[in-house]
Amino acid sequence: MPRSNRPRGRKTTGDDSSALDIERLTLGWRRTETRRGLSYTVQPISAVNARKSYVCPGCGREIAPGVEHVAVWRADGVLGDEADLSGRRHWHTHCWRIA
Repeated sequence: MPRSNRPRGRKTTGDDSSALDIERLTLGWRRTETRRGLSYTVQPISAVNARKSYVCPGCGREIAPGVEHVAVWRADGVLGDEADLSGRRHWHTHCWRIA
């Protein structure tokens, strides 16, 4: 009988070290960047999760639904996390890199 090349599934050992980190999956690769002496939180938005239209503050053009981009907000604001998050802006990835 010929050999099958189909994956057979993996056996789990039951330890938590191999479990997926759900928070990391839902947040993507969130990172903190410093620009002009200020800290910003940068959250990549995948094309699948880009469901709304935004205007990029870097170039003034539309970020259409389905276009990969980044959401950016202050990481060190004095008014708190909620105020910082409500002030987030969606940028084209290229526009954020050159800003």
